Amino acid sequence: MYLLDRPEQRKKLYTFAKSKDLWKKRIAILATFTFIRNGESKDVLAISKILLHDDHDLIHKAVGWMLRELGKRVSQEKEEQFLKRHYKTMPRTMLRYAIEKFDEKKRQAYLKGKI
Repeated sequence: MYLLDRPEQRKKLYTFAKSKDLWKKRIAILATFTFIRNGESKDVLAISKILLHDDHDLIHKAVGWMLRELGKRVSQEKEEQFLKRHYKTMPRTMLRYAIEKFDEKKRQAYLKGKI
């Protein structure tokens, strides 16, 4: 809740996302769960885009997890819009986490690049 009413603190998440520090980047994406729980998607998607091509597996897992939660709690349509733009270039672990709850046919289509 702290982040919801403090725009200056939201901005810090973007600074964290662009950091070289693995843990700051992970904090940036995981903190977006507050927004997801409150029906917001803008910051989740923006920070996910910043971290899209990060090298570390822990970031891939965290971004995929938050994308999956976005689809589950806010809008699967917004999640899929993001995925359709980026699924071909995003790390495989990130994609797998993001589509984990999709039905088998749709999940296989993403994995095979046939969306």
